[in-house]
Amino acid sequence: MSGNVGIAANLNPRAEMASIMEPAMVEIDHLSLYYGEKLALKDVSMSVPKHRVTAYIGPSGCGKSTLLRCINRMNDLVDGVRIVGNVRIGGSDIYDRSVDVTELRKRVGMVFQKSNPFPKSIFENVAYGVRINGLAPNRAALHERVEESLKSAAIWDEVKDRLHDSALALSGGQQQRLCIARALAVTPDILLMDEPASALDPIATQRIEELIYQLKSRYTIVIVTHNMQQAARVSDRTAFFWLGRLVEYGQTDQIFTNPTEKLTEDYVTGRFG
Repeated sequence: MSGNVGIAANLNPRAEMASIMEPAMVEIDHLSLYYGEKLALKDVSMSVPKHRVTAYIGPSGCGKSTLLRCINRMNDLVDGVRIVGNVRIGGSDIYDRSVDVTELRKRVGMVFQKSNPFPKSIFENVAYGVRINGLAPNRAALHERVEESLKSAAIWDEVKDRLHDSALALSGGQQQRLCIARALAVTPDILLMDEPASALDPIATQRIEELIYQLKSRYTIVIVTHNMQQAARVSDRTAFFWLGRLVEYGQTDQIFTNPTEKLTEDYVTGRFG
């Protein structure tokens, strides 16, 4: 790492140079974030295209997950956080005081690194958000939405005969797909995924990656991953972060085969990180 310190002082973030021709779902504009006095993100600007998978890569502590949580304002829950700049979804600033954060988080679902099913039945895990948001007018509509969500998360065939069993009895990979179904049940526009397969075995990881590929036709997906091969397999665009800065952002094949920045090349080829 020490050999790259000199490069860091001269970083020229590539976000503004990365021209995205597809319609933008999320626009991040000169965003900086502080934890108290500590600067965690510095002047990040980028657009996330609609119905594409965007991967955030970089070493631990570089700001990937922090930026991800800016998109659904989960950093609001952390004491001492201060944000400068803008995040727009569909052209609207999500940090405007008039924004209903609960409504925002319905629109921007999130799947965490560790699967976190509720200690309820499989059915009730998926139905929970639908119920509290009043999205099903009757029980038949509720059952239909639960089934659709489980099918969308590619787990219906495995659980359809045991919907009233505890979700905690599922395998790790199944629990993660159940959590994806739970997020999809409230019909978000955007799905944020923070290391969704890092705790899974290779077979379960492959199922999650296949699912991401299928879901992007209906959802805009942003994924944080430490797995370089995973980013290359599942994403359309990749953003590389280092020390809270966006170093380079572009088409995934370009980032991995012909990066513009030497620091990006050193990271994706395994010279550090």
